[in-house]
Amino acid sequence: MVVENHRIAYRNVASKIYQFYPEEIHVAITDFDEILRNHGYHSNGNTFFAILSDPTDEIMVAEIFLSIAEDHFQVPEDENIFFRSYFSIYPMIMTRIVQHIEEQSQVKYWELIEYMNNHNLKQRTPVFVGFKATKSGKIYAEMSVGIESPLS
Repeated sequence: MVVENHRIAYRNVASKIYQFYPEEIHVAITDFDEILRNHGYHSNGNTFFAILSDPTDEIMVAEIFLSIAEDHFQVPEDENIFFRSYFSIYPMIMTRIVQHIEEQSQVKYWELIEYMNNHNLKQRTPVFVGFKATKSGKIYAEMSVGIESPLS
């Protein structure tokens, strides 16, 4: 099921572009979190990424985003880390992956693309994937993509 009028919005977001095998996404996230910790920054648990490569490529290129507790940011330029005090995308369409996240991610990706095609929506951003948790601790993912507003 695809939901319209979705938004992602976070404060104090650091990001870094990585290349990796899709099944190693958690290695890249852990590496990025460690780099931030080594510079004195602390993730507040909000993690998401944008898929920058073709989803069928063997090696994925993605921009990984971690929101941090600090409202200032300064690291050496050679770390290639970007910082945004506020990150927001609206409007978006979104679908959830509640089980078998790795196996279902391709299916849900193409579900979003098909939905855009069937509803004459124009893609405006890469596909974003955000990891969430229920109150009971069950992990799920939200996959979303920014679309052009009808008023654009």
